[in-house]
Amino acid sequence: MIVIIDYGMGNVGSIQNMLAWIGVDACVSADPEVLSRADKLILPGVGAFDNGMRRLKEAGFVTLLNELVIDQQKPLLGICLGMQLLGTGSEEGLLPGLGWLDAASHRFRFETSLLTLKVPHMGWNSVEAVAQSPLFAAIDAPRFYFVHSYHLVCGCKADVLAQASYGFPFVAAVQRENIFGVQFHPEKSHKFGMSLLRNFAERC
Repeated sequence: MIVIIDYGMGNVGSIQNMLAWIGVDACVSADPEVLSRADKLILPGVGAFDNGMRRLKEAGFVTLLNELVIDQQKPLLGICLGMQLLGTGSEEGLLPGLGWLDAASHRFRFETSLLTLKVPHMGWNSVEAVAQSPLFAAIDAPRFYFVHSYHLVCGCKADVLAQASYGFPFVAAVQRENIFGVQFHPEKSHKFGMSLLRNFAERC
């Protein structure tokens, strides 16, 4: 079973509904015992970085997730803020992240007057895989829905799985062994999101 971690940050109902639509057994839970029995985990996230880390710590999830994901190697998919929390920190806040990736979140900045793009980056955008991964298997010309003001900058290029462009190329997905992350919202991305979540459930 896939367990969607309920720590008060993210579209947990939408993710569960999308998984149910494609026939994947999943539940939403804040119970450490349920998380411990999960085959795979999804860490959603909408909102501010420090608030996300604070809620994870207050729920006792940081230590538990380190045990499940790092020690036991259970696959985990971070979505939007959930992907940013995989890194070491963010310009948005002061608290350290989970630290599983050598990466930090930076605010979109456009230094040339030729670029008058709005922040947050919001709406549909094309995504290009830059490395092979089961997460993007059999997805042709993928397009996903984004809503974010910060983007992950990876210190290790090998962790970058896919990119998109908004004024400049930015990291749209990451993978390090059993740890996956996507900046976009697969639960809002129709057929492309269904395919990606199915891949996570069946191939990753």
